[in-house]
Amino acid sequence: MNQVHYNVSGLINNPVKTQVKNVLEEIDGVQKVNIDLGRSTVEVHYNDPADDCSIRNAIEHVGCKVND
Repeated sequence: MNQVHYNVSGLINNPVKTQVKNVLEEIDGVQKVNIDLGRSTVEVHYNDPADDCSIRNAIEHVGCKVND
């Protein structure tokens, strides 16, 4: 299982947190999503066919920004 950890701008409240969690859980291969509003972080555990690019795109599709 792969794991990625992102610092994300725009995680401002619980509704946004829920949107991000829901969109990530819809990606085939995503096993677990942890979001910390206080730290503005997203951690995702995943297997194929999910990948870093699809996870980043999903987060940004909601309106948040992944900080490199």
